[in-house]
Amino acid sequence: MSDVTRARHGRPVRHWRRDVVELAALFTAVAAADTVAQLVGHGPNGPALLVISAVALVATAGFHLWWSRRHGHAPPADDTGARPPSAERQAGPSDRAAVRPGEADSALWRLRTTVRDEPGSLAALCAALAGRRVDILSLQTHPLAEGTVDEFLLRAPGTVEAPEITRAVARAGGSGTWIERADAHDLVDAPTRVLSLATRTALDAAELPLALRQLLGRCTIRSLPAPAPGRGRVADGVPVEGVLEDTVMRLRAPEGGVITVERPYLPFTPTEFARARALVELDARLGPRVPRSGDVLTLPEGSDITVRRADTQDVAAARAMHERCSPATLALRYHGPVGDADRYLNHLLSPRFGRTLAVQTASGRVVALGHLLWDGDETEVALLVEDAWQRRGIGGELLRRLVAMAAEAGCESVYAVTQSSNTGMVAAMRGLGLPLDYQIEEGTLVITARLAPAATGAHEAYDRAGEQHGGLL
Repeated sequence: MSDVTRARHGRPVRHWRRDVVELAALFTAVAAADTVAQLVGHGPNGPALLVISAVALVATAGFHLWWSRRHGHAPPADDTGARPPSAERQAGPSDRAAVRPGEADSALWRLRTTVRDEPGSLAALCAALAGRRVDILSLQTHPLAEGTVDEFLLRAPGTVEAPEITRAVARAGGSGTWIERADAHDLVDAPTRVLSLATRTALDAAELPLALRQLLGRCTIRSLPAPAPGRGRVADGVPVEGVLEDTVMRLRAPEGGVITVERPYLPFTPTEFARARALVELDARLGPRVPRSGDVLTLPEGSDITVRRADTQDVAAARAMHERCSPATLALRYHGPVGDADRYLNHLLSPRFGRTLAVQTASGRVVALGHLLWDGDETEVALLVEDAWQRRGIGGELLRRLVAMAAEAGCESVYAVTQSSNTGMVAAMRGLGLPLDYQIEEGTLVITARLAPAATGAHEAYDRAGEQHGGLL
């Protein structure tokens, strides 16, 4: 008999007017029932009046039901006075009515399969995916001489696993199917991704190997330098336009060497080969280039140094630093004859094989070098600090910056090759605060630092500490 129309401060508010009306209706109904009973019991037309009363009651009940549905204003018991939901169906991800039980969680997948080059083949494949409630977010087609390679970015319900998707694709006519988990970075469409990689390559020559790796997925990239005059031509057999051989592509490097890209788990398509060749051509047209900005830091004793990127233009300054270093320091860095140290500089300082950081004094003298080297699908870090500038925190500063670059490039780990007696390098690696693995073979120590996922936290902590101290840690 009561009506809840809205809530105030969490408590329902009742209207006394409706209670009075309902009470009056009850008394009226009792009086009407008594009158009918008197007429039926004492009048000559009692049975007829009884039938008429029954019909009237049924008609009244029907009218009340129609009226309450058309003009009813008694909301549900959990109404809070908010605007009622729209009866129209919402579009997009917010449409919860279209989600079946168990499908609230979804997963992203990258799928590649080969279909026959004939009408209806792609439609059959899409219908098979739709039958598993798999949403196609993007599609790229790679025409081949026989068939077409279709590459999908899919969003599937969390209950649908990779084998179920591949079986559905196979029944729809797909062959050579490959599938792996994707992430939010794959949501960027292919043209946007290629333009972004081209921009990074244009700004920094060291970005070319990283751009190729991000463009082609998990692959191994090796750069063979151009040989010295009179020692043959490494690029012989590799034409200017490059060579594509199933899971291997070879491209002419801008400086005359060869860039080899291998992806054993998935063959390259002509479209991927053309995109990789376009990036290499862009790099060649722009020529050598390295960002010249630097950071000025203050050493604990008050001296200012500058940390900047270095390249082959710094070979002369690096050789001068070698002359100021002791034989013991050079031996710890290069693990070979001291006289051969200068031979490595052109390779180490080339942006084609990695990134180099140089520490420069206020007078312009280079006193330390830090190298981040792309070694196939692995990444090596190496440090050299002039004797007079050791034990001032310079090595640790360079190593932290190199590790931050590796993490930004998507590397999962970095390794350093040194000698077990090199306590400075061991201390610098331990100072990263990252999980470390040690391997010792015949006096050679290999320390591997795992960057994911702990690297992000370490970098943020280091950045905060640097801001608080305002100088070199």
